Amino acid sequence: MTNQDFAGHSEAENSGRSSINFEDVTQAATETLASVSRATRDAGSKVREAASDTAATVSDHFKVLLDKQISGSIGAAGLFAGAVKRAAAEFDTDSPIAANIVRTVADRVEQFAEEYEDETVEQLTRSASDFTRQQPILVFGLAAIAGFLICRAIASAPSGTTASDLRPADTGLSHG
Repeated sequence: MTNQDFAGHSEAENSGRSSINFEDVTQAATETLASVSRATRDAGSKVREAASDTAATVSDHFKVLLDKQISGSIGAAGLFAGAVKRAAAEFDTDSPIAANIVRTVADRVEQFAEEYEDETVEQLTRSASDFTRQQPILVFGLAAIAGFLICRAIASAPSGTTASDLRPADTGLSHG
């Protein structure tokens, strides 16, 4: 056997081995890539699921807090109605007509407070939506009056206020 035969034989063996190794490496890389792809897809699903669960929990917690806040506010409206009725009693002697008007308004506020005291945010939203559908002119009129009052309040604000009046006073301390 000559060096040439040995080298030729050796090259043939090496090329056969490298093609087998190349196929093995390719297959291993493909399997690894598929495994990483599955793991990434699973991780993405878990992240989406966790985010969805967190959002639902935060949303539920927010609704509970909002329900408590609204319930407290409606309860305060009932207390306000009681105070207005007591004030109307003092008007009876001086101005019975004004006392009746104030008492009627207090009765309506008290009725509202009793009717909506145990309602959730969703129920109140549905009620407001239904009222808007039933009385669109009244809702539009109230919105127009509110807009007019806001414009009047802005227009009657002191006009001498400038942006420099809103800046904090210089305390003499340097920032450097």
